Amino acid sequence: MRAETEGRADDARELFERAWDLAADDYEACVAAHYLARHQTSPEGVLRWNQECLDRADRVGDERVTGFYPSLHLNLGSAHRELGRTDLAREQFVRAAARLDGLPPGEYATGMRFAVAEGLRATGGALPRDTDSGLGELLARLCARADLKALGMILPAHLGDLGSRDDRARLVTALGLVHAGRWLPQDEQEALGRVIGALG
Repeated sequence: MRAETEGRADDARELFERAWDLAADDYEACVAAHYLARHQTSPEGVLRWNQECLDRADRVGDERVTGFYPSLHLNLGSAHRELGRTDLAREQFVRAAARLDGLPPGEYATGMRFAVAEGLRATGGALPRDTDSGLGELLARLCARADLKALGMILPAHLGDLGSRDDRARLVTALGLVHAGRWLPQDEQEALGRVIGALG
């Protein structure tokens, strides 16, 4: 791990390969495969080692590997997407979304949620809510004005939207809070009201 954090990628890869070779059980092999996947230079290599990690995690089958699943499915989906296999990518992003609840709350879980949501949107697994609602245009206007308060309230719900009813409710609630604050210029306040109406 130290070699990886110090930016010595070749040394880190060699150490993780050694850990793979010396793994005494499926859990140790799972961990080694996870880190080997991070040091691959091709989507095929990423796919191979993440699949190996997934297979080993399935064999372990206990709470020690619960947190691996969202990342594994996300990485498998990303590799399939890079290889142009949109349907397989979408399937993996859907599986990643289903496993997000296994992560403890915090920045890592939020980042994973954002990445999975982006993968779903990119592969048609979740419809972007900003297409017909006017949300995208409103967000662009808020960005142009650098309204960090409004963006800070809206973007977490928007970026983490996996397409579920709960996510829609979270987004509408965030938009409603900004609308209730009434600090936006009148034209943006009206646009926000229209977005809420379209999404609600």
